[in-house]
Amino acid sequence: MIHRSARSHFRPAFLTLSIIAGLMFADASGEFASRAFAQTGTGGPPTNQGQGGQAGIVIDPDGVLRTRVIQDIGGLLMRERVAQAKGSLAADVAKPSALRKISLNRLEQAIEAKLAAGGKLTDEMNYLAGLTRVQYVFCYPETNDIVLAGPAEGWVQDLSGRTVGLQSGRPMLELQDLVAALRVYAPGQKNGPIVGCSIDPTQEGLAKMQDFLRQIGGRATPNDTQFIVDGLRTNLGLQKVRVLGVAPDTHFAQVLVEADYRMKLIAIGLENPEVKMTTFIQRATTSIARNALIRWYFVPDYQCLRTTEDNLALEMVGKGVKLVGENEVVQSDGSRAAAATTNGASLAFTTSFTQKYDEISQRKPVYAQLRNLIDLTIAAAFIQKHDLYGQAGWTAGLFLNEGRFPIQTQRAPLQVDTVVTSLWKGNRLLTPVAGGVTIQARQALKPENLLADDKGQTAAAKKDVVTSQLKPGQWWWD
Repeated sequence: MIHRSARSHFRPAFLTLSIIAGLMFADASGEFASRAFAQTGTGGPPTNQGQGGQAGIVIDPDGVLRTRVIQDIGGLLMRERVAQAKGSLAADVAKPSALRKISLNRLEQAIEAKLAAGGKLTDEMNYLAGLTRVQYVFCYPETNDIVLAGPAEGWVQDLSGRTVGLQSGRPMLELQDLVAALRVYAPGQKNGPIVGCSIDPTQEGLAKMQDFLRQIGGRATPNDTQFIVDGLRTNLGLQKVRVLGVAPDTHFAQVLVEADYRMKLIAIGLENPEVKMTTFIQRATTSIARNALIRWYFVPDYQCLRTTEDNLALEMVGKGVKLVGENEVVQSDGSRAAAATTNGASLAFTTSFTQKYDEISQRKPVYAQLRNLIDLTIAAAFIQKHDLYGQAGWTAGLFLNEGRFPIQTQRAPLQVDTVVTSLWKGNRLLTPVAGGVTIQARQALKPENLLADDKGQTAAAKKDVVTSQLKPGQWWWD
């Protein structure tokens, strides 16, 4: 029996369920059409980032990840930061460059010398001389250089803690993320693990949720919304975060988890994407099967590489990231199994997110950060597969040693709050759940996925880069 403070004059709706890890979406209105959003935890997920806010995440001492929004009405605080950054950055590194080059082995040598002298890493080192993208990877055996090249500009730290370009607003490539990627695809190994993350409900939580729904008895009205929302949230409990392939206490891992979690908030209407796109909640209908579990996860666009015949040069092309989905069903004991059917609302959402990825990234920097991580991981896999380490005589001994060069300095995300949103529609209660990020960088390097350098533009770009005239200690140039 459902407790109600007042008797509803709407006819009862039969309650069914479908579930997104860390999030729930309840959908059940024939004559009644209204939304009720519930958020859990202190400072829960934002319903709208807003024109004056910047969104990020915090991880509490228990490892629970939550989103946060820092307000900057009128943009005054950011204008002050930008002015300070412009005044403090050296003119050469602050100047925008269409193609800045970084020698990885020379960078490591410069860092080793700096540390040996008791110094600290400079911002130029930490932010890879302002690179905002990896466009090329080049190897020059004759000068023992492995080079990353791409667009670059000066930088500033925004209010959420992200370091972004002064002109474009794109997040910088970070040394700590590059090192994390190199460790996944270290020299002397034949492969690397799958890199990614997953946010999932526990089997115990799913079983308790099923028991709760059975206790409801299958009938509900809009007056029961808050009772159902609270019950779903409480019974499902905290969601587990798993990080794959990289250490969970790295910046790399935090970006993976934030991108995954906030994508789901967009899907169910709890974060504004700030671009015109199709979300799951807009397309969800009563046709979703009972006990359906809808999973969404980011993968690289594996047909995104162009290489030269000698495998000494690689060019990143295309969008780089796709959002894909799959369906599962939840059994009575909370276990999960693959479903045979696809869901139209899920497909519309993943297709729209992929198509709008660049636009979303401009407004939500975490997705540009995710692409940077994917590009760095693929670059590292390319370096390993073709033994550019050996051809350049580089062991990366400093970067690969956590004791000498620590990057595991962040608080690891272990759990996220369950967030419940309800939309009564027809006579169904639907709840999306699950997802993650999966990066199998070696797949991008398979012959069937590589693009040929038919017109020779990648080879020409490599030829235009001169490494023989670099000065002692110089590791970047335009």
